[in-house]
Amino acid sequence: MTTIPARNRFTGSSGKQKNITSAPGPALRPLLLYSLLYPSFSYQSLFEYLGTEPVDRYTPGGYHPIAIGDLINGRYLIVDKLGFGGYSTLYVALKVGTASASLETKALRALAILSDHPGRDAIPSPLDEFVIHGPNGAYPCLTMVLAQDNLREASDCRLFPIDVVRTLVGGLTMAVAYMHSHGYVHGDIHLSNILVKHPSHINDLSIEKFYEIHGKPYAEPIIRCDGEPLPLNVPQQAVMPIFWGIKANQFTLANAHIILSDFGESFSPSSETRLAKDCHTPLAMRPPEARFEPLAKLSYPSDIWSLATAIWEILGMKVLFSDEFATEDEVVSQHIDALGPIPKRWMKLWEQKNEFFNNKGHLKKGRSLWPSLEQAFEQNVQSYRRKVGVEEFGEEETTAILDLMRRMLRFLPKERSRIEEVLQSEWMVKWVMPDFEQIRSSRFN
Repeated sequence: MTTIPARNRFTGSSGKQKNITSAPGPALRPLLLYSLLYPSFSYQSLFEYLGTEPVDRYTPGGYHPIAIGDLINGRYLIVDKLGFGGYSTLYVALKVGTASASLETKALRALAILSDHPGRDAIPSPLDEFVIHGPNGAYPCLTMVLAQDNLREASDCRLFPIDVVRTLVGGLTMAVAYMHSHGYVHGDIHLSNILVKHPSHINDLSIEKFYEIHGKPYAEPIIRCDGEPLPLNVPQQAVMPIFWGIKANQFTLANAHIILSDFGESFSPSSETRLAKDCHTPLAMRPPEARFEPLAKLSYPSDIWSLATAIWEILGMKVLFSDEFATEDEVVSQHIDALGPIPKRWMKLWEQKNEFFNNKGHLKKGRSLWPSLEQAFEQNVQSYRRKVGVEEFGEEETTAILDLMRRMLRFLPKERSRIEEVLQSEWMVKWVMPDFEQIRSSRFN
């Protein structure tokens, strides 16, 4: 059995970052590296155990093979690995992508403008751009300021303090408001794409000091099932991602600064057509029009639905809808149980409805009922916060939260609150924004 040396490593699955550091020089700066993925080449490795990217996605057009110690573009030295995502692998502050990364580059360029909008700080700006060539193709690369781990990793069965909840929600909502005000839909809002800003002192670390604090990378060799040598387009080792964030219960207002990441699904509705059937948001956070109106054009309301599910998870670190061992139709049944009937025309289109409801539209005998929105808030937010001894939400605030959630989670896109209406809601005005503005003003004073 392999023993992994004790170090600050995370062994979860997807949605992670990785580390790169600029080569020794006048401006040593940790950077982030992503390389993009696609299927399929079958290799035997410990990537599931280590929490690394699937090795079978190192194929032409997929991930670019990177090793610790590689020097990228004659400047960026790979020091460690932060993780990977649906379209990328991450190293400290350089992002290496496939052709689809051009969509992300386009969005980031459009959003990387000087602005005093309070959501601008949560949108990353590319520091450098270039292209590298490898055995799997040509890869556009971005360098960006280093961030810590994402909010899903931070939660890990822990709860944020209540003032931190409001601050994180305020920062995320402002980030989405900034994007929408500049004509962009994010297209993939969920907790794995919400990062925490890293303290600025990380930029002052030498490589030696970095290893002294975080330990050296841990890797396992990758072995072909047939015992043959690995081809050049696959890395020799699977490197375990580092975990260097803080857990939810350790957060304070001082470190509740977020960065919205992964713009590979972002688009501008005024100049690009994105059909609902092409929505790649994880199923549990995916808006229902993706299921029932596949040929409809996606726009800002799709972000509003996903934003609501992300906010809910921050409140109690429990998902509102679950795709764990669930089909698309089972998630639809959860929507109905939690929020009420879907539009009649959708119900007529839903061929699998008889698996969940009888002819009168009532719950089919023997099927488990998903909790309503109000029940879920009590069971998965309030009760859980009481259980672990964390401050819960007061009655008036609870009412305001549930009112906003219902308006953001309306089934028909045209009926959902716009982002401006979300910001003008009672919960945002009376509870969220005061805490958010407190940390924002302290940062600039």
